[in-house]
Amino acid sequence: MSDASLLAANVRTEFGKGAARRTRRDGNVPAVLYGHNEEPQHLSIDARAFAAILREHGTNAILNLDIAGKKQLAMTKSVVVHPIRRYIEHADLLLVRRGEKITTDVPVALVGEAASGTLVQQDTIVLSIEVEALNIPDSIEVSIAGIEAGTQILAGQIALPKGATLAGDPEALIVNIIAAPSAAAEEGDDAEAAE
Repeated sequence: MSDASLLAANVRTEFGKGAARRTRRDGNVPAVLYGHNEEPQHLSIDARAFAAILREHGTNAILNLDIAGKKQLAMTKSVVVHPIRRYIEHADLLLVRRGEKITTDVPVALVGEAASGTLVQQDTIVLSIEVEALNIPDSIEVSIAGIEAGTQILAGQIALPKGATLAGDPEALIVNIIAAPSAAAEEGDDAEAAE
């Protein structure tokens, strides 16, 4: 994602559960913006616009906040969603600067089909990388096209986007390609289990 999504934010002067409820009732999300050793700012952002940005860009979305006419770049650090009603209850935002590198988790997307007769086990669904804040990829593609059984793909073997470096363990198992059990082997297992 190269450009930040513009989002108007208002400074909140009321705090606590009642104030947060009123903020949500007005169609907004209570949020806290912090980072760079600055005082945390309590904000109110439009719930629909914020949800649309998250749907389009995921939780690594860079937001271009307009706080009383002052523009600030921020990244979504955490989002609390109501477990039943599924609305956004609260968001923590992290202040970022152009050119600044940050460490974040990016989803791993498998592309292609492994060799026939194999099973693909994806051990890790995200990769921790260090990357410039405005160049966070939506996902990192890992090709498994034609890969044979017995192949393992480790974090350190994955090609990262330009300017990104691996922040996690290079030995972490991401994908394991194994031989698919045959029908005869499964019947044998069932027979053993029956005994």
